Amino acid sequence: MTIIELHEMFGTDDRCREILERLRWPDGIACPRCQHKGHSWLESYDRYECNACQHQFTVISGTVFQDTHLALTKWFVATYLLCESRKGMSANQIKRIIGGSYKTAWYLCHRIRAAMAQVDQPMLSGTVEMDETYIGGRTRGRGKGFHKDTKECVIGIRQRGGDLRFFHAEDAKSGTLAKYIKENISTDVEVIVTDELNSYVPAMIEAGVHGRKHKTVNHSAKEYVRGNVSTNTVESAFSLLKRGIVGTWHKISAKHLQAYLNEMTFRFDRRKNSDLFIDTLRHMITAPVLTFEKLTA
Repeated sequence: MTIIELHEMFGTDDRCREILERLRWPDGIACPRCQHKGHSWLESYDRYECNACQHQFTVISGTVFQDTHLALTKWFVATYLLCESRKGMSANQIKRIIGGSYKTAWYLCHRIRAAMAQVDQPMLSGTVEMDETYIGGRTRGRGKGFHKDTKECVIGIRQRGGDLRFFHAEDAKSGTLAKYIKENISTDVEVIVTDELNSYVPAMIEAGVHGRKHKTVNHSAKEYVRGNVSTNTVESAFSLLKRGIVGTWHKISAKHLQAYLNEMTFRFDRRKNSDLFIDTLRHMITAPVLTFEKLTA
């Protein structure tokens, strides 16, 4: 879908509401409180009323759209831009395109990201690559060199030919790595490929991964590929993430880092999906409310 097609298909709020109703209630409109399908349309209030419990509602009630003051057409444009931009779209750029304040654009983007996080993720299998990287800028007064204590750790797990996972982790110690292995990688995985970081060996043992299923490449010895053993696939995803941070978002707080990681993995895993925009709307219309107070708490 191009942005021209987006405007032609969803150029009015009525058209936007129509597609949202089809996505939220494929079997017919149902009360979000009691699920009763009998309802009446209150013309003067522009909303539905349940015939059973008298609850009044609209298609955006109880979703990330709830209580929005923005036109749905602007929501759709912002969602399209976040879906179709490989390296993301900054809130500042969204503000320039749809108008309004930076605060409104920032909150809008985070609500879309929150819906992207509400996704059931299957366990990874086959050949899985796992690596760690560190996000953060230079710290003045520390001199040259790499200082992990000034950066945020991101764990990346990617199945070759399959899905990607990014996690904002406290550290890259064995206990932390084992937790992500157990939660995301199937027990019948064929092989897990990592670099030579010492933490991976005890992490594999703690996660119950047989030693023969763990292969490593020694980056410190300039070894990056050995036959079919490499971490190049997950590292290419890290490269895309870092280009998004440097070239698009410019600055990310540690508090909200996971939200940006969720956006990147959601878009990456669906990059070949021709219905990416509609799929994103489907998640948005079923995701729970994210208030500004909760987001900034």
